[in-house]
Amino acid sequence: MLATLLITAAGCGYYLTNSHSQSQSGRFGTARTVWVPFFSNETISGTAQTVLRRAFYEELHALRGLAPAGSEGGADLTMKARIISYSNIVVSYNALDQAREYKLTLEVELEIIKKGEAAPLWKGQIKGTKQFPAGTDLALQHNAEEQALDAVSRIAAHKFISALEESY
Repeated sequence: MLATLLITAAGCGYYLTNSHSQSQSGRFGTARTVWVPFFSNETISGTAQTVLRRAFYEELHALRGLAPAGSEGGADLTMKARIISYSNIVVSYNALDQAREYKLTLEVELEIIKKGEAAPLWKGQIKGTKQFPAGTDLALQHNAEEQALDAVSRIAAHKFISALEESY
């Protein structure tokens, strides 16, 4: 009975999705480097473009092994990006009719092009949201919003990677 269990477990076919062989498949192909520009920003947030750029570089590296390119010309993949909307609205109130929770919504327009190709690999819009607690201390409220922005940026990066691979 133990031998049957060992034979069955040995051929189960599990593999790591972040493995080197997996990162070479799909729409990313043999790409090793990516260029993510500062996002064109049509919103009121002064930090969103920096946080988004960092999140995209980190998630593309962590999930697909792509390294940041030294320049746009030297990149295997080049992105174009624009922040379309940034909103921060109250979604719940306490018994004293004071804000208890906010929702940060960020919408970006993205395009990714492979070096030497004219048509983009993917083009579209991605939207991410994250709720965060309200606070009476302005500094703590600002920190909570910055943490929500970081989370929304990572959500957008994950959605982008998924959308790109699903369109293959």
